[in-house]
Amino acid sequence: MYKQTLPILLASKSPRRQELLKSMDLDFKVRLKEVDESYPEDLLPAEIAVYIAQKKAEAFTTDRNDHLVITADTIVAYKNEILGKPDDAGHAFEMLTKLSGTNHQVYTGVCIASADKITSFYDVTEVFFNPISSEQINYYIKNYNPMDKAGAYGVQDWIGMIAVERIIGSYTNVMGLPTEKLYRTLSAF
Repeated sequence: MYKQTLPILLASKSPRRQELLKSMDLDFKVRLKEVDESYPEDLLPAEIAVYIAQKKAEAFTTDRNDHLVITADTIVAYKNEILGKPDDAGHAFEMLTKLSGTNHQVYTGVCIASADKITSFYDVTEVFFNPISSEQINYYIKNYNPMDKAGAYGVQDWIGMIAVERIIGSYTNVMGLPTEKLYRTLSAF
């Protein structure tokens, strides 16, 4: 069992990450700070996710004196193209059209930081989509909120129920936080 020695700060506004930490029976508070999420162009997808998670942790330097800070960043990679959060409904439609009937990778970088220690890791999951029609994509965009999700979809949403044929890897990673790796890393921290 993970024995929590410091109060945990989750530096994420993602309701899915908050839900996952609650499901892990971790006691935490959410604290947010604006962070520039740009990254060097020459990084690979896994490096991008970790780089941004580490940048987020750097914003919490003083908070780490009496808290354990957890930050994360999730990206979708499709044929070497990074699909972040869509700018608008048209952009979401474009992304979901690309993913229809194909496979892509979801990377989540995680950083755990205290006053005297920082550790980072990533997880990757291969996601296979069935073909989805324009009508289904428009229904999803209209009735759900793809604007706050990398790749314009949530695997736990309606589109995940009808479009995801299979995954190879962690389901919670696709939701935005690889809980199994997080738990092991916290236990060894």
